[in-house]
This record gives sequence, C-alpha cells and structure tokens, in this order.
Amino acid sequence: MDYIRKMKIARGEELAELVLKNCRIINVYSGEIEDADIAIEGEMILGVGSYSGKIEHNLKHAYVAPGFIDGHVHIESSMLTPPGFAKMIIPKGTTTIIADPHEIANVSGNKGIQFMLDASEKIPLNVLIMIPSCVPATIEENSGAVITAEDIQTFLLHPKVLGLGEVMDYPAVIRGDYLMHEKIELMRKRVIDGHAPDILGFDLNAYIASGVMTDHESTVEISLTERIKRGMYVHLREGSATRNVKALLKGITKENIHRTLFCTDDKHPFDIESEGHINYNVNLAIDFGIDPVDAIRMATLNAANCYNLPHLGGIAPNKQADLIVFDNLKKIEPKLVFYKGQLVAKDGKALFDLHVDIPKEITNTVQFDDSILNFDLKLKSNKVHVIGLVQGNITTKDCIREVKVENGLFIYDDQIDIIKLAVIERHKNRKKIGLGLVEGFQIKNGALAMTIAHDSHNLLILGTNDQDMTLAAKKIKEIQGGIVLVRNGKVEDFLQLEVAGIMTANSEVLVQETLLRMKDKIKEMGLAKEVDDPFISLAFLALPVIPDLKLTDRGLFDVNQYKIIPIEIE
Repeated sequence: MDYIRKMKIARGEELAELVLKNCRIINVYSGEIEDADIAIEGEMILGVGSYSGKIEHNLKHAYVAPGFIDGHVHIESSMLTPPGFAKMIIPKGTTTIIADPHEIANVSGNKGIQFMLDASEKIPLNVLIMIPSCVPATIEENSGAVITAEDIQTFLLHPKVLGLGEVMDYPAVIRGDYLMHEKIELMRKRVIDGHAPDILGFDLNAYIASGVMTDHESTVEISLTERIKRGMYVHLREGSATRNVKALLKGITKENIHRTLFCTDDKHPFDIESEGHINYNVNLAIDFGIDPVDAIRMATLNAANCYNLPHLGGIAPNKQADLIVFDNLKKIEPKLVFYKGQLVAKDGKALFDLHVDIPKEITNTVQFDDSILNFDLKLKSNKVHVIGLVQGNITTKDCIREVKVENGLFIYDDQIDIIKLAVIERHKNRKKIGLGLVEGFQIKNGALAMTIAHDSHNLLILGTNDQDMTLAAKKIKEIQGGIVLVRNGKVEDFLQLEVAGIMTANSEVLVQETLLRMKDKIKEMGLAKEVDDPFISLAFLALPVIPDLKLTDRGLFDVNQYKIIPIEIE
C-alpha cells in the first residue's frame, strides 16, 4: 500500500477506488443512523463522510450495516461443504462465521479439520475456526477419531484459528480433569468457547474459572443473566431445532446487552433459505422490541469484541469493507452484500460459484458388518425409561412409561407413540450397538436412518419395525453415509452425504430439494406437528452432553448422572 496515497484518500484529497454514496449508515459505535458516503480502497474502509470515487454506487439512502457475524456455527450441519454453505448465508448478510468443525473431527480427526481449513481458503466469507475440544464429546461413546492436546497444538499457528471450540464435557472441567484442562491451557491466551446447558451457582463459577469465556447453551432467562454477571458472553441461538432467541431476549437490558451476540449453531439449508441466517435472529430481536441499531450491534460489534476481531463489526476507517445494504430497518433482507469491498451477493443470490476437491481420506467412512443389525430390545420389565422430545430444543425428558413386552422383547404398539431408537458404531467396525426408546415423533410404518448423529456421528436409526430399520441401515452403507427414509419395506428416498457421512459436495439446491421432499414424506407417515425439523431432532438424540436422556452406541445415557443406565426400571 502506498501510505501517502492511502492518507490522501482518507482525507478526501484523492479518489477512492470505490465509494458508496448516499448511505444511511448504522453506526454501531454511537448508536445513531448517519447520512454519509463510505470510501473503500481494496479490502478496507478508509473514510466515512463526503467522498468521491473512481467507481461510485448511489445507494439512494438505503441502510448500510456491517456484515453480520455468526458467533458459533457448525458448517457441517448444513450438510454442505464450506463453499456451498457460503452460497447460502452470504446473500442473507452473514460475512463472518466462527466455525467449530467438531462434527467432521469426530469422523476424520485432524484430516477433517484440515479439510475445513483448506476448503474455506478461497470463498468470500471470513471463516474463523475454533479447534474442537471434545472429540469425542464423552468417553461413553465411540467416535471415528480422538482430538488430544497434541492435536490441538498442531493448529495453533494457523491464521484462521481463533481459539478452543465449545468445551462440552463440563463435568470433566468442573472436577478438574487434567486432560481437559490441558487443552484449555493451550488456548489460555485465546477465546475459549463454552457449552454448559443451564448450569448455575458454584458449578458455573468453576466452569468460568477454568478459562471458558462464552456459552451458547442458555435456554432460559436466568441462565443468560447469571452468565453475564460472571463475565461471560452469551450467544442467543436460533437454529433449526434449537430456538432460544425469544426466550432469552427477556433477560436483555441496556446494561447487559453489550455481552450478548447471535449464533445459529446448527441450521439446515431449507431454514436458511426460507427464514434467513443471522439476519433472522436480528429480525426476531427487532420484533421483540429491541432497538434495531442495538439488534444489529449484537450481530456485529458485540461479536467482533467477543472474538477479538478489531477489523470487523463496524463501519469506520480501518475496518474491513464487509457491508450489507437493505431498505427496511424493521425487517432486514439484504439486497446487496459486499465482502472485502467486492459485491458478492445481490437480491438474495450469490454472485460466485466455487468447486471444492474432496480428499479420499474423508470419504468411505461407513464401516460395519451386517451381523450387527439385530434390533431385538430385550426387557426384564415393562416399565422403562423413554427419551421424550422437547419442542424447540435439543434437550430431552426422561419419561417413565409402561410398554408391551412379549417373551422378554419390546413389542411396538401403533396406538402408543413409543418407537425404537438404535445407534450403531460405524467408524471402525467395533460391532457396538445401543438400543433405546423415544416418544414424540409419532411416525408409523417405517424407519429414518442417518449418519448425522451428534457428535460422534455413528449410524442413528429411528424405526417402528426391525425390517425397515435393517433396510435403512443397509442402504446407508451402500451410499456410504447420508439420510435414508424407508416406508413399508421400501426405500422411499435418500440423500447421499459422501463427505465423512455428514456433508456433500453437491449443490445447495439439491440438498434443499431432497430434504424438503423427505420431510413431506415423513409428515405423511404421521410426524408430530411439534417436530419442526425431524432430521435435527433425531440427530441430537445421540449427544450425551445435553440433558436428560440420550443414546450412544454403548447404551442409554443419563446426562444428569453422567453414566450409562439400564432401560428397564425393575
């Protein structure tokens, strides 16, 4: 950069490369809406005021805000690779994501993390990585890989790496487990993300004392307010299954709003397309009554401050020229999106298309013998623990129910909403299978199988009969990962996810269309209206760090007791 020229442009003495004229700038620093021009040279903003440029865009008094930041997201949950994900979210105004690649790390370890870093290099999106801390999430499951402190150390110097990903094994943290704290110590001078569902009091003090700085698992107001009081940043999450923004907005005040930001965590393509991305969170806040500038500040400056990103989050000299242009301050739908000064989306459409090469090392990851496919659920009692779905959340209930038992085996009753759930280890053919029961889906005459099963991503199958469950499992193996729907002894539909069994290099359009088609078919099978997204609701039934009951390949897991328990109650 010619520093003399740079200063002349900033002082208005020379033409800037690009000037956005007649803007209504959302000033997240002063809280006002400012009428001014924005002077851009290369990737950076050099001035705000009255400017002339070699190229000028007259925005005709449209609003301009900093690009939105997603404070915590798993790209893999979109089932798209980073370029495909970027095509979905950039038109919605998200220009920066704080991504935790622990989904692919659970399948492919360091090779998976490296793929996400490499695949993010050339896309017009700031992809900043938090290195996974808990792979696997607990010791009570089998994943495809283990991430150690030594593994974390190999990524410390990568320029995209910000800090340590969500520390999910909070019991290990608060009891002082050495291996867990060893990972935290490696990132002591960086941001350390938390994941501690609604723990409070002394346990929360201990968790924060370890060095954890953020949490995105708050679902109730008291959880948000106590975390902020103890110095944390709190993400208000709105994903496909976890919809917490409205509940948490009740706890926001003018005194604590500066410690809040937005995230999506896990959101499927059809929800991004129909609702939006971080702009949807912002719009929810505005609808709730939060001042629009404050809501935008949560999605920009607050997130940038949280993650120590001084070049992002505002419209001012020496800030990266990531900008969104929109007409309606009450409902933000970007009509233009700029990334590093370049127009990358217009009228809801991405202006780029990128290809990604898939390494062989992260394909062909479904490995199990058909001999494991025995879904007989042996019971000594008809009184059992059943996993109960919770609407709008990935938490579950421990429901005590009486079921039909014949000859020591569970018998499905189509008059009762209790069906089988199975988790099969699929990474190293360890021949492990966990069996349980779940209520809340209400489907009949079929099975739904997925290799998306947070976070170890084993093969997860929901079914009303063993034959359909077996057929679904065999189809999953044939396509080497994905989602399979079986009804009445026939494969109804499937989505192949060839990248680690959790993503595809196919287009976002194909993924959206297939998922919507499958969702409609599941509705025909009786899916409960309360289940907004059957795929995410199912996927999180295998995550043993979210209360109350979950299922792993080793058995039924009581999160509150933090141990495997019998299904029967004798």
